[in-house]
Order: sequence, then structure tokens, then C-alpha cells
Amino acid sequence: MRYITGGIAMGAALALGGGLLAAGTTTASAAPAPAPASAIQTQSLYASSALVLTTGHGANSAEASVDRAATLTCFPKATGTHPDATSACAAVRAAGGDFEKLTTIKSGTACTKEWNPIVVTADGVWEGKRIRFEHTFGNPCEAKAGKGTLFEF
Repeated sequence: MRYITGGIAMGAALALGGGLLAAGTTTASAAPAPAPASAIQTQSLYASSALVLTTGHGANSAEASVDRAATLTCFPKATGTHPDATSACAAVRAAGGDFEKLTTIKSGTACTKEWNPIVVTADGVWEGKRIRFEHTFGNPCEAKAGKGTLFEF
């Protein structure tokens, strides 16, 4: 209760102070300096989304040799070295940022049982949240069936 009445008192003081400013009864006021143009352009109401994506041969990212890498930035617009940044960003948004959904092997896919692992990783920030994702496919057939648009580079 004490916090509520304090908040009401603060709001009333601000309202009265604003009325005094509007009436011109203050003796001096300093206008805030305008923000530099570069600061205005980088501020946003939305969290950033920028990723580094890799594919490589190996059982995990620590042992794998990186074959390919791409960058993907999804906000404010889809850019990066990914060849289809717009579709890749749309895929991650459609999955709600759940990268496991993006690496699910399509049902009905017939692949051999050979062990020739391919690992894919996504590292960076998605909608303001730190992401470190890794998924290992058993072989190139599984990778082709499961990597989707995001890891197609």
C-alpha cells in the first residue's frame, strides 16, 4: 500500500511539474542534446537476430572440420552471406526459434545406415537470446533430408 501511495504522489508531482513547465513559470530549463544520427539508427524496439551457421564432417563441432560457414542476420532485414537469407529467416521464425524443429529428418526418408557424420551449428543471438545449437546427422543422406533451408549453403 505504501508503494502505491508513493507512486500516486510521484505521478501527481510530475503532473504538477509539467503544468508549471507548460505555464512558463520555471526560471531555467536545459533542453537535452539531440542524439547522434548513428545512435538513432541502431536503436530498435526489437531484439537483434544474428547467427553464424556452419556445416562440417565429424561427430560433433569440437571434432569436425568446418566445410562451410555462413552468416545470417534477420533483423532489421534478412542479410548475410547465406544464399537465401530471406527464406532462412522465415524458417527460423516459423519454428519459433526452435532449431531442433529445423533439423528434423523428413518422414519417409530412406537412407543407408553408414556412419559418416555431418554436424551443423548455429551460434549467435536469436531475438535477443543467446543461441548455441549443434546437431549431428548420421550421414550425408540424413543431412540432406533434415538440414532444410537454414543449413542449405
